Amino acid sequence: MTTKLVIVGGVAGGATAAARARRLDEQAQIVVFERDEYISFANCGLPYYIGRVIKRRDHLLVTTPKELHRRYNIDVRVFCEVTRIDPARKQIDVRNVQTGETYVENYDKLILSPGAEPITPPIEGIDLPGIFNLRNIPDTDRIKAHVDTRKPEAAVVVGGGFIGLEMAENLVLRGVKTTIVEMLDQVMPPIDHEMATFVHDHLRAKGVDLELKNGVRAFAEAGGRLVVHTQNGRELTCDLAILSVGVRPEHQLARAAGLAISPRGGIAVDAAMRTSDPDIFAVGDAVTVTDLVTGHATMTALAGPANKQGRIAADNALGRKAEFKGTLGTSVVQVFDLTVASTGAAEKSLRRDNIAFQASYSHSGSHAGYYPGAGMMVIKLLFTPDTGRVLGAQIIGPKGVDKRIDVIATAIKGGMTVYDLEELELAYAPPYSSAKDPVNIAGFVAANLLKGDHDIIHWHELPHIDPATDVLLDVREQKEIEKLGAINGALHIPLWKLRHALPGLDKSKNYVAYCAVGLRGYLAHRILSQHGFKSRNLSGGYRLYQSVKGQQA
Repeated sequence: MTTKLVIVGGVAGGATAAARARRLDEQAQIVVFERDEYISFANCGLPYYIGRVIKRRDHLLVTTPKELHRRYNIDVRVFCEVTRIDPARKQIDVRNVQTGETYVENYDKLILSPGAEPITPPIEGIDLPGIFNLRNIPDTDRIKAHVDTRKPEAAVVVGGGFIGLEMAENLVLRGVKTTIVEMLDQVMPPIDHEMATFVHDHLRAKGVDLELKNGVRAFAEAGGRLVVHTQNGRELTCDLAILSVGVRPEHQLARAAGLAISPRGGIAVDAAMRTSDPDIFAVGDAVTVTDLVTGHATMTALAGPANKQGRIAADNALGRKAEFKGTLGTSVVQVFDLTVASTGAAEKSLRRDNIAFQASYSHSGSHAGYYPGAGMMVIKLLFTPDTGRVLGAQIIGPKGVDKRIDVIATAIKGGMTVYDLEELELAYAPPYSSAKDPVNIAGFVAANLLKGDHDIIHWHELPHIDPATDVLLDVREQKEIEKLGAINGALHIPLWKLRHALPGLDKSKNYVAYCAVGLRGYLAHRILSQHGFKSRNLSGGYRLYQSVKGQQA
C-alpha cells in the first residue's frame, strides 16, 4: 500500500524529512507545503549576505522546488499555507496565499516543521520604517536594500544572541556604527557571564557599543531618523534597527489540532519525533526535546538537531524505527576575529537544576607556539565532582575553537570523563595543534583537581578571602605587572624566585597564587603545598579576573 506523507514547512527539518523519505520509499507520495517562496535556504548565512561576505544571493538557496521535484520526485507547493489539521479525518486545510484558493488535502502520515517565529515585543513605535526582524530571505532582501540604498550611519541591534552578534559584525563591515542593546548583563546567553566578558572586550575593540542590562522602552522618529529610547533613559539615534530578542515556537497549528504542547511552549514529541497523535510527527525549532546532560525538557533553535530530527521523523513515518536521544545544544558563532562555542550544560543551568559540578579554566594555544600564527583560546570545562564525567564546555579564541568544541561534544555524547580527555590521542602537527592538545590540557587541569593535586579558587570567591589569614601571591614577572596591573594587596614573588623565598613566608597563612592564565599559579601551588604551606591557585589567572572585574568597575 502506498503511503501518502504530507510535510508542513521546509528548510532544515521539513526539506530533510522529504528527501530522506524519498530515499527510503520510492513509491511513497510525498507532498511538501511551504507558505513562503523558498523551500530550503541557508538561514545561518543571511547576515553574511547583508554584510557582503556572501556575494551572491542564489548561494543562500540550498535547493529549489524544481530541483527537489526533479531529483526526488516530490510534490512541492510553495505559497501554500496549512491553516488547519483535522486528525480525525487525517486531512489538512490549505490556502494559496497568492490566489486565496482553499482546498483540503488528505494524508496517511503528517510531519510538522513550522519552525519558530521572531519575538516582536509590544514596544511603542515598533512598526516604524527602518525596524526589521531577520528570519527569512524576504527579510534579508529588505534589510540589505535598506543598507544599500539608505547607507545608514548608525544602527541599533536589539538583542545579543547569535543573530544579533552576526548582524552587528556585518553592519560594522558595511561601515555602520552599531550599538547592541541587551537586557541581560551579557551577550551570548548560552555561555556563562565571565566567559562572555571576553566577547564584550572584543566587541568594544571592534567599535561596537554595548548597552548591557538595558532594554528598549520605545521607538520614535525625529528628522527622518530613528530614536531608540532605552529603559535606563538613554536615547540612541540611528538609521536602522534590527530586532533580535529571541524566537518562540510556532505551535498554533498543532495546538488548534489538539496536539499536546509542552510547558515550555513547544510541540511535545517522543524520541521518535511522534506527537500525541500517532500519525503526526514534528521536528525542528517548534518541538520540545530532551537535554542530554540534565535530562530535562529543552528547546534548541539549531539547524543540526533539526536536520537529524527530520531524518528520524521520516524513518518512523515510513515504518522504520529511529530515535532522537536528545540534544547538547552545541553551537558556534563568529564574532569578528573571535570564535565563541559551547556544548552541553553551562554553569548557570547546572546551578538552576541543582546538579553538582566543578569548573576549571585553561588557556592554550591553537597550535604549537613556535609555529607562526597561533592564537590563545580559553576553555571552561564543567564536570561532575565524583566521577569527572564531562557536563559541558565553553571555548573562546581566534583559531581552532570549532575543532575542540566538537571533540568535547563527542566526549559528552559518549559519557566520557576528564580522565578520558587526558588520554585522547588527537592529531598533531605544528600548524594544527601541540603535542598536548588544548583538549588534553583541559583534561589535565580538571583531573588534577579531582586527584587532589590542585586546589583552586575562582574569580568570584576572591572578594570573600580574609586579609588577616589569606595572602594573594602574584608569581608573574615585574614587566607583566607594569603592563597589565595587579590585584590590590598582592605579594609579588616571581615564580623563579619562589623556592628561595619560602623561608620568609608564614605557614600559618593561606596563600592564593595567581599568574596570567593559571599555569604558573599551579606550579606555585605545587611548590608551596609540598613544602608544608596551605595554598590555592586562581583558576583562569589574572586574565580572566581582569576581564570580569574590569567590566564590573
